[in-house]
Amino acid sequence: MTHTHRAFSLLAFLAISAPAQVQINRVRADLNFLSSDPLQGRLSLDRSADVAAQFIATEFEKAGLTPAARDATSYLQPFTLIAYHPDAQSQSLDLERAGTSKHFRPRADFNGGFMKTATVNGPLVFAGYGITAPEYRYDDYAGIDVHGKIVLIFDHEPRETDPASPFNGTGHTVHGARSTKLVNAQQHGAAAVLIVSEPLRKHPGAFDRPPTTASGQSARATAPTQALEAWIEIPAFSVNDNTATELLAPLHESPADLQHAIDQDLRPASKMVPDSTITLHTANTESHSGTSFNVVGLLEGADPDLKSETIVISAHYDHLGARNGEVYHGANDNASGTVAVMELARLFAASSTRPKRSVLFIVFGSEEEGMLGSHYYCNHPLRDLASTRADINLDMIARDEAHIPQSQGVVNIPSDTSNELNLVGTFYSPDLRNTVENANDSVGLLLDTKFDRDHDMNALFRCDHFPFLVHHVPAVWFFGGWHPGYHEPSDTVEKLNFPKLAKVIVLAQRTALQLANSAQPPTFK
Repeated sequence: MTHTHRAFSLLAFLAISAPAQVQINRVRADLNFLSSDPLQGRLSLDRSADVAAQFIATEFEKAGLTPAARDATSYLQPFTLIAYHPDAQSQSLDLERAGTSKHFRPRADFNGGFMKTATVNGPLVFAGYGITAPEYRYDDYAGIDVHGKIVLIFDHEPRETDPASPFNGTGHTVHGARSTKLVNAQQHGAAAVLIVSEPLRKHPGAFDRPPTTASGQSARATAPTQALEAWIEIPAFSVNDNTATELLAPLHESPADLQHAIDQDLRPASKMVPDSTITLHTANTESHSGTSFNVVGLLEGADPDLKSETIVISAHYDHLGARNGEVYHGANDNASGTVAVMELARLFAASSTRPKRSVLFIVFGSEEEGMLGSHYYCNHPLRDLASTRADINLDMIARDEAHIPQSQGVVNIPSDTSNELNLVGTFYSPDLRNTVENANDSVGLLLDTKFDRDHDMNALFRCDHFPFLVHHVPAVWFFGGWHPGYHEPSDTVEKLNFPKLAKVIVLAQRTALQLANSAQPPTFK
């Protein structure tokens, strides 16, 4: 579609889409600023990210939102992070068994990092998938004590290729995320975690294909890793298949046999690994603390009986910064979602009729480092999560979906995605999916839930809706899909599909209005 045709289509769409009054010129202006060279890619803990956060806060204030925290005067929710560069060659993983020792090779046999220097020593325990899921009557930690021990677990979930699996068929549940597994191990008293890709996998494992951008270049080679202070307090290493086989040898069952036994009966096979003591050491070349910010603004509801309930509209503003002389602009990821939340704040605040429930607008920091801002918010909410009825999360909403190397042969993508939008996470709330679909009747996007049936791309775990799901809040990620240029400097404003962006903003507005005014809010599955 030519630029002229797109502009005409956008104007025609906006003319028929009342009551939404998206002002695309200010949306474009916000995008141009956030994606500009002076903003230097909005890297977490960098001054450029702080400038972006202050800009968003100012726009919230201009729109007429109020700070969310009671008696607060700021729209910023600060949280402390530790940034660190792992020193791979100084890290170690050793096995003591039958009077002999085995020294595994960093990067080749294991990899990982931790926010501080630490040495952990303890007996080895095989803990299956590392999952405690009472809703599925499944617990890998049942009947085994892992206090002070090192646990070795499989990645992902049992039976993930089986459409009949209680773990969401071929899709994921929150239990498959590494962060969930680490928190679960920590809560059971483990001293450290070793994670191996499940041996019977049909997707690339952690050591099968290194993280790449669409062009094959490492997007984050020079960027520090970041950890949310005092959240996950135990170290974790990924290990390759051969290392896992050697570690589990005294069980006289291969890792594949262990996985098959668990998957076949959905019964844990956790057990101590006899005569096996692990020592792991983490080290960093440098580490320092810093402060990141969530930007939060509130539009209080009009109904005295319902205004204590909250509908969240969210996005994240951080991206990958600048390196090797190039700015990673992050126009789609995720300046697009950020400007959508800013525009929605203006539309809601300018309306003559306020919704019954309160609407909370949040633009998170530090998403690229593992949803650290949204995890912090859900652990320190400014509005009670028990009365938070839904989260609509907007991330990468203004490009047309197309294959990247990781998606080839994994997901089906139509040849024309200029009017398509993915919904991620609605497996947990069919009510929420129905609300989005009803709101879309007058918008006309083509909605796809394929990533709720996917276990290869890990979409469920990769965005700021996820921490809300962990806390049993219905949440949906509006996602335009991956595309060439993802996490590359070429993610720039001129490549955005503005008619699609406008439609997604309208869909989010109408969905939020239905959620905020409905007699029965969505339930969590």
